[in-house]
Amino acid sequence: MLQNHLKKYQIILASKSPRRSQLLKELGIDFSIENKNIAEIYPPGLDNHEVALYLSQLKADPFKQEIQNTNKLVITSDTIVCLGQEILGKPTDRDLAIAMLQKLSDQVHEVITGVTLTSAHKTKSFTVATKVYFKALQQDEIVSYIDQYKPFDKAGGYGIQEWIGMIGIEKIEGSYFNVMGLPVQRLYTELYHF
Repeated sequence: MLQNHLKKYQIILASKSPRRSQLLKELGIDFSIENKNIAEIYPPGLDNHEVALYLSQLKADPFKQEIQNTNKLVITSDTIVCLGQEILGKPTDRDLAIAMLQKLSDQVHEVITGVTLTSAHKTKSFTVATKVYFKALQQDEIVSYIDQYKPFDKAGGYGIQEWIGMIGIEKIEGSYFNVMGLPVQRLYTELYHF
């Protein structure tokens, strides 16, 4: 069992996301939450997978010094939504959230999560990608969703587990939980071998 394997570690989830916290709990892992504020800025010229990886590693950097000579294992991650080469971040206001969903309507986009596991002795990073197929969304569906759910903390301006995911997503290729923000199956495997 993974829990026995992880007994030697004090697990820290470095995320403000309630969804990541919920998913990690459902894996049966004991952990605490600790956040560091970092500017999520990445250098130009990276491809989409490299951006997700870079940001997850960037979030791990502030922990590296303080976990030396400890048994802490820090999990950092970043999820990006990509329409072609365009990366859609978290919408800063209602108009931007509406514009994002208009862009995603009747399109296939990719959700990529970069994850970094960091301990005093080891670091492991990986990405997981999922393709998401949206139907053509009606304007009133988009506006109603944005006004009711206010998805301003979500990359791409939507949550797959919310109403818009139920009525708007025709299919996905890959991990559902990755679209929620944490690829739990791959994370379980990587933690088991860490």
